[in-house]
Amino acid sequence: MIFAFLRLALVAFVLLTIAYGIVSLWSRQMRRRKLRKEWEAEGRPGDRRDYVEKGLDEYDDSFRRKLILLIYIVPVLVVAFIVYAVNFM
Repeated sequence: MIFAFLRLALVAFVLLTIAYGIVSLWSRQMRRRKLRKEWEAEGRPGDRRDYVEKGLDEYDDSFRRKLILLIYIVPVLVVAFIVYAVNFM
């Protein structure tokens, strides 16, 4: 039984890591696109590459970036609740 749980945990971790990677890359790309549009809308202040890189550095420290970590937390909580509900309710 312990091996089945470990196998489930390993597969879940791999799948959640893939999902995290995809969502993280997608979110960063959307932010990059938005920064490029902002650069053009603001009258092209300075070098575009520097503007985008500075914006992405701010994005890396943002709360939105940290919310993506919920990809790991929410499924674990859901499974834990289901196990609890099935066994104790």
